[in-house]
Amino acid sequence: QVQLVESGGGLVQAGGSLTLSCAASEITFNTYTMGWFRQAPGKEREFVAALRWSGRSTYYADSVKGRFIISRDNAKNTVYLQMNSLKPEDTAVYYCAAGGSYSEGYDYWGQGTQVTVSS
Repeated sequence: QVQLVESGGGLVQAGGSLTLSCAASEITFNTYTMGWFRQAPGKEREFVAALRWSGRSTYYADSVKGRFIISRDNAKNTVYLQMNSLKPEDTAVYYCAAGGSYSEGYDYWGQGTQVTVSS
């Protein structure tokens, strides 16, 4: 099983920025499509962003498009989510995932990291 560990969550003021990291244990990490999801209290888990192994093809939910940037460093087996212009509605537990396609079908999940945006 691929193990994913998120880090970088915390408390940030609205309008601020935060960058999340996801470190993977799998040596073939660079062959996986990687994604970020989030789940707010009382809501279903929702897709945030994804990118393919090449690091060139990216996909974003409409709610974060233009504000968030997903990237990966295959040499470090790490995926990042740069979050800018944060809003209180971005508050959620953020999960990284591996092995999916666009917003669906991911095989491996991290434990999540809390992001709280204050107004």
